[in-house]
Amino acid sequence: MGQKVHPFGFRVGITEGHKSRWYAPKALFAELLVEDYRIREFVDKQLNRTPPFAAVSDIIIERTREELTVIVKTARPGLVVGPKGSEIEKLTTDLQTLTGRKASVKLIEVMNPDTDARLVAEAVGEQMRKRGNFRRMLKQRAESAIQHGAKGVRIQISGRLGGAEMSRKFIVREGSIPLSTLQAEVDYAIVHAQTTYGVIGVKVWIYKGDILPVKEAEKAKGFDGKEKASA
Repeated sequence: MGQKVHPFGFRVGITEGHKSRWYAPKALFAELLVEDYRIREFVDKQLNRTPPFAAVSDIIIERTREELTVIVKTARPGLVVGPKGSEIEKLTTDLQTLTGRKASVKLIEVMNPDTDARLVAEAVGEQMRKRGNFRRMLKQRAESAIQHGAKGVRIQISGRLGGAEMSRKFIVREGSIPLSTLQAEVDYAIVHAQTTYGVIGVKVWIYKGDILPVKEAEKAKGFDGKEKASA
């Protein structure tokens, strides 16, 4: 039996932060957890599944006693904001209606979509729905990620590839993916592409390099904490 651990969950609290940042007493915890799920589903449907297709890669939720803050990571912030801020205002109002709380939306721009696992997986899923040549397309996506600074890429698709009678698995690898190294920054995403001949699963791992502890990072930059003797 294969025993695989989720690359993000494996690193939470070590090199990765939580995607829901709030504290609640036991009586409220379940209610807020379900609310978080509904917020993510709603934002994904509004921005990713319907126009303007804003390429949202991650949704982080923060709460204080009075306010709910939804942080949206997107490759197209202009489409989320809309003309004169109309779209983001509408989204904020919809979130307030959904949750019954005071809400605000903040945006973080994804500067390099080619090295974001979620956006790569979504792009591959879209191509699978259009019945493109998946071998060539996966190879191009992997090479593009490497060219834009990734140290390793792995893309796996499974299902009735090309409309075949039997489902199978196809994997493309470039570079290295150290899955069991906790300091390795590995971005991971899974997307399900609904096609006319069934569901195609798309998994993407992108290795971006190691996250060094502060002291090691300073040493690497030449700050060893010791004063240089003047000549």
